[in-house]
Amino acid sequence: MSLAVNNREVSSEPHKSHLTCFIGGLLNLYHNNVLAVIKKRPIYYVFLCLRGLPIGVSRGVKMDIEEVVKNNLCMGCGTCVAMCPQKAIEIVIDTKKGFYLPRLNRNKCNDCGACYEVCPGREVDFKRLNLEIFGNEPEDILIGNFSNCYVGYATDRDIRNNSSSGGLVTASLIFALENKMIDGALVTRMKKNNPLEPEPFIARSRKEIIEAMGSKYCPVPANIALKEILKEDGKFAVVGLSCQIHGIRKAEMMNKKLKEKIALHLGMFCSGTPTFFATDFMFKKLKVKKENVKKISYRGPGWPGGFGIELKDGKSLFVPFEKYYHTGFGQYFHITRCKLCIDPTCEFADISFADAWIPEIIRKDKIGTSIVVPRNERGEKFLQDMVAKKVAVISEVEKKKVLSSQGGIWSLMYRKSDMRARAVFNKTLPEYDTRLLDPTFRMYLDTAISRVGMSLASKRYLWRAMILYIRLLGYTQRFGVP
Repeated sequence: MSLAVNNREVSSEPHKSHLTCFIGGLLNLYHNNVLAVIKKRPIYYVFLCLRGLPIGVSRGVKMDIEEVVKNNLCMGCGTCVAMCPQKAIEIVIDTKKGFYLPRLNRNKCNDCGACYEVCPGREVDFKRLNLEIFGNEPEDILIGNFSNCYVGYATDRDIRNNSSSGGLVTASLIFALENKMIDGALVTRMKKNNPLEPEPFIARSRKEIIEAMGSKYCPVPANIALKEILKEDGKFAVVGLSCQIHGIRKAEMMNKKLKEKIALHLGMFCSGTPTFFATDFMFKKLKVKKENVKKISYRGPGWPGGFGIELKDGKSLFVPFEKYYHTGFGQYFHITRCKLCIDPTCEFADISFADAWIPEIIRKDKIGTSIVVPRNERGEKFLQDMVAKKVAVISEVEKKKVLSSQGGIWSLMYRKSDMRARAVFNKTLPEYDTRLLDPTFRMYLDTAISRVGMSLASKRYLWRAMILYIRLLGYTQRFGVP
């Protein structure tokens, strides 16, 4: 197997000697765009030149996935696992952090740097990806490139009612599959033998797509399933959050075979992924033992749905969405890297979807409505074909309503405040070739409040303190204290 890293072929054969490493280091620097690379990491590349080592060999500063993990920039998307030519990486749950992290087998690794290059956690070149995918940079950085904005829902009432919001992602996949546009779809369901862990897989039937229906408010290493796409013939759709779509798009630039196989990218708006601790927190509040759980769901039925648990003894529990998601679950149990993400609208999908948190819809809708943002000609045509075949109902909505319903301008300003706060403590930041908006003083204050909450949520023995902290914040806000 070979991959293209920085437009060169990377062999899956390991280095045989120090001489090979030395030659590899020279070739590595030669094949890279030297000026661009040195501009980004001058000290590192001077260091490599002095030592005559290729990417990944230096023990001081490594250019592999371990460096990303060490700098707390990994969100556990799984892209590195799928794209490693040596199969030297596996992904496991870090029980101390509550999410997936890659584990590198040094005995198999040949220091090719593919895992580092493809990682969306350390770098997303927005300018390059926009030019590669859409042919131009977006006019509005708050939403990215797009052809139109809609609200809509699936015409199949069961799918609409049992999905997170409107059922259009599920309906889109079934439509694409039944009309021979794709042979399968990368989706996620909860494991049958362990209902608390997600299982990314390639769905090949209507039944399997419906099994994966609904949001999974827990870490999902979705992109490990890219391995299956690379091994099999046919065309595929992929469904993912911003970070996962970033990883897929970067992988496509590295591997042209993968790019040819993926016919449709469906993305979800995202404000951050809750860790596994968030689900554990709910179990503790509800006094449920994990070993007694048969099935869980984070959304549905209806809209906005709620957190549902089926127990092995036949009993069931349900907590409405607003009474579980906004009581710490959705605010503080976030993966650290999520707070540095500047793409809440999943800009690099062909079509992006979101809950329609629009006031006039919230007041009257109890089944589910989606915001839908097709971003290119492919996405727009696909959506219009669904409407023509009466699979979906859509209507246009103003862009400003879409943005205001999802935090709009505030989301990017908050991200810059998060990054500046991280920089104060000399922490490594992800690289983005795009501009951000300057935050207000209140946003810096909110960032500090959020960081305290996240620290409390990260330790089980501090959860009681977190609950008190949330109550204190509610009390102060009630009396107008920021």
